[in-house]
This record gives sequence, C-alpha cells and structure tokens, in this order.
Amino acid sequence: MKRIFKKLKLQQTDRALDSWRSATLAARPPDGWIRTIRESLGMTTVAYAKRLGMTDSGVRTIEKSEAGDTITLATLRKMAEAMDCEVKYALVPKQSLSEMRKSQAEHIARKQMESITHSMQLEAQGVEPDMLKLQREDLMEALLSGSGRGLWS
Repeated sequence: MKRIFKKLKLQQTDRALDSWRSATLAARPPDGWIRTIRESLGMTTVAYAKRLGMTDSGVRTIEKSEAGDTITLATLRKMAEAMDCEVKYALVPKQSLSEMRKSQAEHIARKQMESITHSMQLEAQGVEPDMLKLQREDLMEALLSGSGRGLWS
C-alpha cells in the first residue's frame, strides 16, 4: 500500500511540475526583481524602506543580495509583500521525475551489470547480449519498484 502512495505522489508531483516545465518565464533582471519592480512602480528606496520599517540603505543592501543570489526566501517574501507581490518558487526538473528515476535506475543497472559481466567473461562464462538486456531490465524494475533510496546512494 505504501508503494502505491509513493507512486501516486510521484505522478501528482510530476503533473504539478508540468505547468512550470512548460512555462516560458522571463529571466531575472540583472538588478533583481525587487529593484526592477520598485523602480517600475516609481517607488523610491526611502518610501519602500518606510513600508518595510527599515532604512533605505537596508533596502539597497537587500536589493544587491537578490541580484547576487544571496537573498533568503523569507526576506524575498517580505520584500515582495511590501509591494503587494508574491513569490512563486519551484524546483523544476529538466525532465519528468519518472524519467529521472528511470534514467538513474538504468545507470545503476548498467554499472552493476558491467562489473558482473566483466568477471564472467574473464572466466569464459559470458552471457548472450539478449540475456544481459533482460537481466538489466529486471534489475531496473527491481530498483524502480523499491523505496527509491537505492537509486541515489
């Protein structure tokens, strides 16, 4: 039953990420979104700082930290809320999670089969390519049907 829930969670997460994966999002402006939106609104650092209850130099420091990729999500959310904006955040895999798992399972299966095949060939006990493929597919299936921990260790 637990395996069914994990598979369902994987499918639901993949489906939720589909819209992010297919979205054509603008790249972050060089000065960062905070400064770009603030300036587009015509809001000064002094006015923005007042909304936030901080100094204008504090605002400039945070804007620089966003542009330099060192801002925290909590700070970014706080800054966004002060301009009536929201932060939309996601990790977007380049391929589906199912494809990632399958690719990793294939990599591990090939690696494991490679060492076994080499040893068997040295002992003149080589296996036919068709049988190797079936064994690799069985190993992949076993890896994919398990908890998933074995895929990433």
